[in-house]
Amino acid sequence: MLQTEKKIRNSYTDDFSGRRKLVIGLMLLAMLGLIVKAVQLQVLDTQFLQKQARSRHVGTVQIAAYRGQIKDRNGESLAVSAPVGSVWVNPQYCKINTGKKAKLACLDLNNEIKLRQVAKLLGISLARVKKAFNPLSNKQFVYLKRRIKPYLAAKVKALGLPGVAIVREFKRFYPAGEVTAHLLGFTNVDDQGQEGLELMYNSTLEGVAGSKRVIRDGARRVIEEHDVESVKEPEAGQDLTLSIDERLQYLAYRELKAGVIKHKAEAGALVILEVETGNVLAIVNQPSFNPNSRRNMKVSHYRNRAITDVFEPGSTMKPLVVAAALEGGFVKENQLFTTKNLRIRGKWVKDGHDYGTLNLTGVLKKSSNVAASKIALSMPPEYFWRFYHSLGFGMSPGVGFPGEASGSLPEYFGWSAFEQATLSFGYRISMSVLQLARSYTVLADDGLLHSVSLLKRDRDEYAERVLSPETAIKVRTMIEQVVKKGGTGYKARVEGYRVAGKTGTVKKVKAGAYSDDYLSVFVGMAPASDPKLIIAVMVDSPHAGQYYGGLVAAPIFSRVMGGALRVLGIAPDEEQSMSVLLTK
Repeated sequence: MLQTEKKIRNSYTDDFSGRRKLVIGLMLLAMLGLIVKAVQLQVLDTQFLQKQARSRHVGTVQIAAYRGQIKDRNGESLAVSAPVGSVWVNPQYCKINTGKKAKLACLDLNNEIKLRQVAKLLGISLARVKKAFNPLSNKQFVYLKRRIKPYLAAKVKALGLPGVAIVREFKRFYPAGEVTAHLLGFTNVDDQGQEGLELMYNSTLEGVAGSKRVIRDGARRVIEEHDVESVKEPEAGQDLTLSIDERLQYLAYRELKAGVIKHKAEAGALVILEVETGNVLAIVNQPSFNPNSRRNMKVSHYRNRAITDVFEPGSTMKPLVVAAALEGGFVKENQLFTTKNLRIRGKWVKDGHDYGTLNLTGVLKKSSNVAASKIALSMPPEYFWRFYHSLGFGMSPGVGFPGEASGSLPEYFGWSAFEQATLSFGYRISMSVLQLARSYTVLADDGLLHSVSLLKRDRDEYAERVLSPETAIKVRTMIEQVVKKGGTGYKARVEGYRVAGKTGTVKKVKAGAYSDDYLSVFVGMAPASDPKLIIAVMVDSPHAGQYYGGLVAAPIFSRVMGGALRVLGIAPDEEQSMSVLLTK
């Protein structure tokens, strides 16, 4: 029996010894495995692991680029960008920190007061704030409010709500507001040009965004005070220097607005050109809008009517018709014209009054449709068409402005005699206010037609001769009489200066037919002895009783031209004024 117990005890001992050896062996293998893994992690896979760590805790964020300024010809800022903050939230941060209670993490009673403060600071509803913080939306990026003042963004950040971050952006500001709105246009929330020069020169102004590496915490939030390195510095956009003179822009805007209000007109447009260069010194429209706050604004108010809208120019075409006929030798300078009502193939051309017999100067001073028709019919249709075409009618003026109008000029081979006659007093041809102003450079600069530019330049490389200097000077002298007593443009006179110009009054087309509304037009230049400025004014549908160009548009021209000449320091040229100055 003793031997049996001894055998049993030995068998137990042998079994335990084997198990112990097995356990020890497994432990040794595990230790060896850990050693191998440690070597692999510490030596072989170091770069891989560092890369993985960086991918989880080091990220790249974009740095907004500064948009270039838009300046006037004298360096005054018309459009600038200022740094602002945009507030966004990662609602998933709530879920990361609280697991199953994600829905309550940011929206619980403890944060209710803070959420209300956020809503108040940002000027948005509490419901919108709560929606942004709700992690069940499965979104990782939600804007609360973009482009707010930096101090407001800082206040929101200081509340300490989870998941909230601030990104630095830029917001566009327009110091002149509605005065330059139609010309400059505006940018959208992403600082991209949407209208006007902001759209036209967007690629020049916008710049190139930069980037930097940042450290993120476990919730993927940027730890703002720990930038790792700059990957790429942002490149600021280029500045743009315009031909516009801000002083003249203000002057023109003020007077046009006052005129439109006085005459209860639907709209208006005005352009000031520098004669020798073709630079646009001012371009304004009514109605306008505030590009700094465009809430509830009609899209129709965004149009730069002076460039994009066309109209029939009326009698402002008569000096150009006279110039064409004189240049081609189809009329003589001393030729006389009877103004009795003219019948052309069953249709009548009439004047508002019986002017009797007129010379060329009288034709322009009294604005006779009958005499202008006779002059137009003296020219071959092809010659007449080519002259109008050489002035740029029917073609874009080439400034590149979005929506720039070309106007219309019907082909000469389809003209009837009556249509050719009506073209002489500005019907059946259409153009923009800018095109009209440009066409008068041939009279102002002794026969040279200038290109026009919205960017500052010292000279016009593209000027073309259309008239001889002799013809241009003759016609310019003739239209000085339009502004004298007895002329249709008497209210366009400017004290101390010789002024040359022409009125236009034309029925407005509505729904394909001429209506009872009128367009009142005046275009002229000063000083007439050596013109420096051209101003074209168009007032659309005045409803206060007066509608003639000489009564509505001419006074606006007078006030703007007088102010502009004084601002630019251009000396008077009227003989009476010169003699007064010499005696002082």
